[in-house]
Amino acid sequence: MQVGDPILEGWAIYRRFWEHLVLIALFTYVVVSVISLVLALAGGFLGELGGIVVSIAGVFLLQGALVEAVADVRDGRADLTLFATLGRVWPLIGKIVAASLLAGLVIAIGFLLIIFPGLYLVTIFSVVVPVIVLERTGVFEAFSRSRALVRGYGWTVFGVILVTFVLNLIASLVLTSLLHGLSNVAAQYISSVVVNTLLAPFVAATWTSMYFRLKELHAPATTPAFET
Repeated sequence: MQVGDPILEGWAIYRRFWEHLVLIALFTYVVVSVISLVLALAGGFLGELGGIVVSIAGVFLLQGALVEAVADVRDGRADLTLFATLGRVWPLIGKIVAASLLAGLVIAIGFLLIIFPGLYLVTIFSVVVPVIVLERTGVFEAFSRSRALVRGYGWTVFGVILVTFVLNLIASLVLTSLLHGLSNVAAQYISSVVVNTLLAPFVAATWTSMYFRLKELHAPATTPAFET
């Protein structure tokens, strides 16, 4: 596997199914935002805390939903509807949130110690969410599985992460600059939703493609790659 392989496959998936993937991202962002806003407007500590919890869970729900959606369209067609996709991921939301928060904490500690341990942890835990969503594993099993899949291809996986981050950053800056004229709070929120909605599916498509390629390398001929 070369660094460009999952990136090109992710781009091919995004380009062909961008409407389907963006709709999932947009719907999730809007629903989560509305619920969070209602809870915040309810006032009080519990309302604000509830809004924060919903926002965090929403981010991870979207991540899991996009993984499921990308896996669905790799055969060249979208079989799952928006609600079917969310329905498959919803029962796993607890595991996804727990694993993502745990990975974030461990990686943050790694960066605080020295930069290199943080980068190493980001690399070996990069496919934790795809493992949970597509293999239905437990939280700790997902970490072990992710590490096993990455083993032997660490530098390639790190390269994919780095290139994806740079491309995402550039696209984010471009989109943000195009929407720079929006000055009020509501307009800034809308621009943030637009940017995240457009970019999240590409990142998910790339990293999910990377998961499938790693799985193929460790167990040849199990899943066909998406034809570009």
